[in-house]
Amino acid sequence: MKFIDEIEITVTSGAGGPGSISFRREAKVPRGGPDGGDGGRGGHILFEVDQGLNSLIHFRNHKKYIAQNGLPGGGSHSSGKDGDDIILRVPPGTIVMDRQSNVLLDMTNQEQVVFLKGGLGGKGNSFYKTSVNQAPMVAQNGLPGQSMDLRLELKLIADVGIIGFPNAGKSTLISHLSAARPKIADYPFTTLTPNLGVVDLNGERSCVLADIPGLIEGASEGVGLGHQFLRHIERTRFFIHVIDSVDLSGREPLEDFKTINNELKKYDMKNDLSKEKALSSRKQIVLLNKADAAGVDRIKLLERQFKDLGYTTLTVSAATGYKLPELKFKILEELKTLDGGHLE
Repeated sequence: MKFIDEIEITVTSGAGGPGSISFRREAKVPRGGPDGGDGGRGGHILFEVDQGLNSLIHFRNHKKYIAQNGLPGGGSHSSGKDGDDIILRVPPGTIVMDRQSNVLLDMTNQEQVVFLKGGLGGKGNSFYKTSVNQAPMVAQNGLPGQSMDLRLELKLIADVGIIGFPNAGKSTLISHLSAARPKIADYPFTTLTPNLGVVDLNGERSCVLADIPGLIEGASEGVGLGHQFLRHIERTRFFIHVIDSVDLSGREPLEDFKTINNELKKYDMKNDLSKEKALSSRKQIVLLNKADAAGVDRIKLLERQFKDLGYTTLTVSAATGYKLPELKFKILEELKTLDGGHLE
C-alpha cells in the first residue's frame, strides 16, 4: 500500500433546515393557530482516530466532504430531521491544519472531535406566536453550514526513532528487532516510507520503533527524501543513531554522524522548535553497526572518536543479531529513565 502522510481536503458542514409556516386546520377546532415546526440542524463534520489506519491514503480519491443539510420543519409542530453527520477517520498522530499551516486539531490523544458544527435549524411560526400576534406568518431560515480547506498531516507515533545515513542498516535492524519486514537492498533510499515495528523488550514491556528513511546533507531543506520524513521523528522520545562501521562507501562514519546532527539542528531552527521539543537535544544511542564486517581496530578507532564527542557506543551486527539483546536492555533502561524511573 502506498504511504501517504500529507493530503489536502475540503470539508463543509450541513445547513440548518428552514422552519415551517403552518396553521392547524382540524374539524371542530376553531382558531387552530400556528403549528409550524422547527427545521433540523445540519450535519456535523467530525474527526475520529482509527487505530487500524497507518496512512491517509483513503483520502486520495475523495477530497470534498459535505454533510447533509437539515430537513424543513412541518405542520403539527413537527421538527425537521437533522442532517447526517460525516465522520472522517484518521490514523493516530494526524494533525489537522488550515492552508496557512495553523494547527487546528491534534488527533493523538483525542478519540473523536466535532470539528465543524452544522447550522441550526430555523424556528417555525409557532415560535413567534404571542398574545398580540396570534397568527404569525413568519419563520426562520436555517443557519448555513461552515466550510474549510484543510491540510491533514500524519506524524508517526513511536517511542524510538532509528536514524542514520542510507544503507547504515536501519531496515535490517528493525526487521531483526521486530516483526516489521521493510524492503532491504544495497542501494540508497531503499526505504521510501517510514516503517514501524513493535519490539518486545523483556516479556512485559514493548516499544514502537520508527525506521526513518535515510537522511543526508540538506535533508532539512528537502534534499533527498527531505524534511518530509524528518517530521516523523518529532514524536519519538529518543533516537537510535545507526552508524555504518564499514567504510566501503567511501564516507567517514564520524562525518555522517555530524552531518545528520547538523540537519536536526537546522530542522529545529526552521520549525522554531522549543528546547524541550528540539530534535537535536534528544538522547541518542549510537550503534556501530556491521561489526561482523568491520575489523577490531576499526571498531576501536570509532569507539574512541565517539567517546571524544561525549557518546558511549554499542557495537552490534543487525544482520547476525550480535549484541541486539544488549540493545533491547539499553532501550528499556532509557524508557525507564524517561518514565521517571519506573515502567508500567
